Amino acid sequence: MLLRADTRVELLRGLPLFELCSKRDLRRIAAIAVERELDAGAELIREGEPAGEFYVVVEGEVDVRRRGRRVAHLGEGSFVGEIALLSRSPRTATVIASTPLRVLAISGRDFVALLDTLPELWLKVARTLADRVDADEASDGG
Repeated sequence: MLLRADTRVELLRGLPLFELCSKRDLRRIAAIAVERELDAGAELIREGEPAGEFYVVVEGEVDVRRRGRRVAHLGEGSFVGEIALLSRSPRTATVIASTPLRVLAISGRDFVALLDTLPELWLKVARTLADRVDADEASDGG
């Protein structure tokens, strides 16, 4: 079910990533975000492929796999795809819908532009990125 723009703004406001954004910023994000629905088992991101979009999980859960091994299980309000977009490198993991999934997709160019203009968003993404790097290092034994 695709949402109207005002409903999408309210949905964004309820997601932790966007909770500090103004209504004007939320309208801007809602205008560039594309809703996608995937079946359980569908691949959202494939490890090693070029980055194109950033995704926010609206409903459902995903498994994050690196070299075939599950490294994370994420749910509503989580986001994926930021590492490859920010580092301009291939995708570092495969992300698979473990349940029926609804996401908001934001193009890489629009995502970077949002980070440039919304420092509160940049800070949340940077903190999550640092946590993910720490978790990766711990799982690698380093």
